[in-house]
Amino acid sequence: MEDTRSWYKKKRFLLPIGVVGVLTAIGIANANPQTQVQSDIQAPAPVVQEQQTQVQTPVVVPVETTATTADETQATTKSTAPLSNDNHYQNVDGDSIHSPAYTQDNSVPAGASAQCGDGTYSFSAHRSGTCSHHGGVATWY
Repeated sequence: MEDTRSWYKKKRFLLPIGVVGVLTAIGIANANPQTQVQSDIQAPAPVVQEQQTQVQTPVVVPVETTATTADETQATTKSTAPLSNDNHYQNVDGDSIHSPAYTQDNSVPAGASAQCGDGTYSFSAHRSGTCSHHGGVATWY
């Protein structure tokens, strides 16, 4: 029985034709001058602009409570004690917020919204992300 298929459709020619096709495609890709020029072009270095933060001194206002027990008084009394740092960050609203900090006498500072798991007090305006790098929220105020 005689094979009537065209020569390039016969099995013994398929592999060599495929190899030649792949090598030709590689050669064309390497010979393309546009590809060479693009690989020589370097992207410009990104320009980094420093963000200026406005540091505001927090206004500390003492708050009186009508708590009856010592535990309630400790948890709700707002202290004017100095904080362990004076760092601030800008929140999503664009407001300058005091970074989480410790108090020297372990009392709740004025303006604190939560106590973090590591003992710092957070002044966050929103619950989302509060104390995220300080062990999570231990107590909300």
